[in-house]
Amino acid sequence: MRIFVAGASGVVGRHLLPVLVAAGHQVTGMTRSESRRSLVESLGAVHVAADALDRQAVLRAVEQARPDVVIHQMTAIPQAINLRKFDEQFVLTDRLRSEGTDNLLAAARAAGSQRFVAQSYTGWPNARVGGPVKTENDPLDSNPPAIFRRSLEAIKHLESAVSLAPGIEGIVLRYGAFYGPDTGGVWMVDQIRKRRLPIVGSGSAVWSFIHIDDVATATLAAAEHGRPGIYNITDDEPAPASVWITELAKMVHARPPMHIPVWLARFAIGEAGVIMMNEARGSSNQKAKAQLAWIPRWKSWRDGFRAQIASEQQSLAA
Repeated sequence: MRIFVAGASGVVGRHLLPVLVAAGHQVTGMTRSESRRSLVESLGAVHVAADALDRQAVLRAVEQARPDVVIHQMTAIPQAINLRKFDEQFVLTDRLRSEGTDNLLAAARAAGSQRFVAQSYTGWPNARVGGPVKTENDPLDSNPPAIFRRSLEAIKHLESAVSLAPGIEGIVLRYGAFYGPDTGGVWMVDQIRKRRLPIVGSGSAVWSFIHIDDVATATLAAAEHGRPGIYNITDDEPAPASVWITELAKMVHARPPMHIPVWLARFAIGEAGVIMMNEARGSSNQKAKAQLAWIPRWKSWRDGFRAQIASEQQSLAA
């Protein structure tokens, strides 16, 4: 198939392009800047430069490629997120998930593409009521704090626009928290090693992780044979923050994590941090495994993080 990847030089794109090429697909990778041409071409794809917020540029780029499938991986998320400035750091990502989605979706339909696959996120957007692990049928947060509000609206816009788009098969992949090479998981382990990632309150927020390699294989499955709909792309072991932070500290031989009360955390990391560490819900991957015929290589974050840490240590020793 001819596959067009928007956001080709991002974290997902750098891991996804080689997987698509190895599967025999003809891949075009779009980035904002011509300076990314050599990177995209080194991954086996044809490069095209276009600003996702320039509707006419996106229409031209997709029309030229005439793809069967368009994959939306456009974000601008920093690896180290300042939770007190969450809304400031997500301004561009929110626009890419709203305006960028509309532009790319219009281009895909104009070019006659059959399928559109888009990146979303699962974790803090889940409703903070009921059980600890949510499915795709469960509601998203109906009363997020102000710092999350615009980002959640952008996510809802993307998911609605893609899944309800007429004339094209729309697939939304709600990825869990990334870890593995080039991801925020590297920063996370470093913070735990330095004892800078505390357990907030009871640490009862449930996280669902996904290794970046499994992100790529799940996206390949969706592009090749996914049915329209929304899918959680996570591993098999949702875990409370108190569990995974403590376990990662042991893996890197760090001192046990500090515990701080919720009231103090609100001053230190803001309301967003309290939610992520003490209130958020995890996500089930059962639908993705059943309907995408996809199985994560790293079924548990425990094994995947061990592999990440071992790889980091080998790089330092080299």
